[in-house]
Amino acid sequence: MKKTRKKHTGAFKAQVAIEAIKERETTAELAKRFELHPAIISRWKQEFLGQSKSVFDQKPSEFHEDPRLEKLYSKIGQLEMECDYLKKNLKKVGL
Repeated sequence: MKKTRKKHTGAFKAQVAIEAIKERETTAELAKRFELHPAIISRWKQEFLGQSKSVFDQKPSEFHEDPRLEKLYSKIGQLEMECDYLKKNLKKVGL
């Protein structure tokens, strides 16, 4: 029978690489815990360290606000003003 290869997510690879960088456990121990070959862990660690500098080189993307949010925020502001107005006038009336 043909054995299929495991496909690991980027989050899993990052988790393993971070654990390897922490060096709290040996690569062999990590390999046993994550059921991977030690060479794979070493490769993922090197890739992680090599690409980590690009995280700080990139400019943060502009926050793209949904147009519906602006409408909702204005509605919230309007309702808060109405609520404050009613509270103030109810105190005057004595209710």
